[in-house]
Amino acid sequence: MTSSWTLEAEARIGRGGALVRRHRLSNGLGLISLVDRSSPIVALQTWFRVGSRHEKPGATGMAHLFEHLMFGQTEALPPGEFDRLVERTGGESNAATWVDWTYYRLSLPARDLPLGVRLEAERMQHLVLETEPVESERDVVTNERRERVEDDVDGWLDEQLMAQAFTVHPYRWPTIGWMEDIRALALPDIRSFYRQWYAPNNATLVVVGDFEEGSLLDLVASHYGGIVQQPLPAPSELVEPEQARERTVRAPKPIATDRVLAGYKVPGQDHADWAVLEIVATLLAGCPSARLHRHLVIEREVASSVDAQLTPFRDPSLLRLAVTAARGHSADSVLALIDEQLAQMAAHPPQRAEVEKAKALAETDFWSQLVDVDGKAEAFGHYETALGDFRKVTAIAERLAAVTVEDVARCVRAYLRPERRTVVIAEPEGDSDEDEDEDEDDAA
Repeated sequence: MTSSWTLEAEARIGRGGALVRRHRLSNGLGLISLVDRSSPIVALQTWFRVGSRHEKPGATGMAHLFEHLMFGQTEALPPGEFDRLVERTGGESNAATWVDWTYYRLSLPARDLPLGVRLEAERMQHLVLETEPVESERDVVTNERRERVEDDVDGWLDEQLMAQAFTVHPYRWPTIGWMEDIRALALPDIRSFYRQWYAPNNATLVVVGDFEEGSLLDLVASHYGGIVQQPLPAPSELVEPEQARERTVRAPKPIATDRVLAGYKVPGQDHADWAVLEIVATLLAGCPSARLHRHLVIEREVASSVDAQLTPFRDPSLLRLAVTAARGHSADSVLALIDEQLAQMAAHPPQRAEVEKAKALAETDFWSQLVDVDGKAEAFGHYETALGDFRKVTAIAERLAAVTVEDVARCVRAYLRPERRTVVIAEPEGDSDEDEDEDEDDAA
C-alpha cells in the first residue's frame, strides 16, 4: 500500500540529525514522520490549515467551536467514547486553535498507534453534528469566553490589542470569537465549515515516536485513503495597511494598578527579521537582568512585572510588551520610560556580550521545545501548517544563531517606534484602592 504515497521532502533536524520525512497521499493528505525510539510512546497530531483568520465577519469563533465539537459523537463512536478509548490506553488527548491553524494531539503508548489513527480518521469524516451536541458545546464556549475575556483583565487587554492593531486583516477578531457571533452560528453553516475545512487535502498528520515507517504508511492509507478531498477557498489576499500613528485605548477595570499592553507592528515569522526581533524581546524582558525588567522593576521600581512576547504568526504580527505598573505610577510614565530605553538601544547598540547572552537564552528556549516527541510533533506541525514547510524549523534556528549587534539596533529603529504601536491600558476603577484597604482591614 505504500505505493499510494509520494515522498515530497526529507531533512535531518537537530544535532542528532534525526531524519524527518513528508509524504503525500493521493487525496492530498500530508504525513510528516520521525522515528524516535528513545521510549515506547508516540505523538500523533492532526494539523488543519484553518484558524480564526479563515472565518468570515459575523461568523467568528467557528474554528474554535470545532476544537470542542471534534471530541463528540461520530457515526461509529457514541458520546464520550473517544476520550474513554484514549484514557483506557493511558494516553492523553487535547487540541488547540489559533489564528493560522487548528490541531488535535494524541499521546499514546506505541502499541496503540493503530487505535489513534483509527480514531482520528473517524472524526475527520464522520462527526455527528446535530442540534443537541452543538448547543451543548456552544454553551461551553460562551462560558469560556466569559471567564477568559469578559471577566479577565488580561484577556480583555489581549482582545482589545488585536482589535485595535488590525483594521483590515482577520487577525483583528479573537480566536474564541465575538460573543454575538458564537451565539448566532447556524447549524447548516457549522456543517458546511466541517465539510470544507476538515478534508484530507487541508490536513497534515504528524507522527513522532516508536514505530516502523512502512507500517505507518500502510496504516494511514488504509484509514484515510478513501476520504474524498474537497475544494478549498483561495487564500485571503487582505493586507494590513501600514500604521502611521499610535493608537491608544483606555478603560477602567477592577484592578489595583495600571496595566499596559503595547503591540508594535513587526513582520511575520517567515521574515528574516523575525529572529532578530526574538532576540530583541529577550534583551528587553527575557530574564531578570533584561533591560526593561532591570530598569522598570529593579532600578526605578515603577513596575511590578514586565514581559515581552513575539507572536509567531504567518502574516505580519506584533511584538508585545506587557507591564503591570507599581502603585503610585501611571501607564503613561511607564510608556515614557520604555520609549527612553528603546531610543537608547536604537542609538547605542547593546554590547556583544549582552546580545550573545540573549541569543543563548532564546536558542535554549527554542531547542528545549523539541526535546520530547510531543514538542517535536508540535514544532513540525506549526511550521508546516503556518509557514508551508516543516524544514523551516532549521531556518529559524540558523537565523537566531546569526543575529548580530547591528541587526538588533537596526530592527529596534525600524519597528519599535511609537507610531507603529497600539497601546491598551486598563486603569483602576475609582474606588479600587478604597475597596482594597477595606479588605485589608477586614482581614486584620
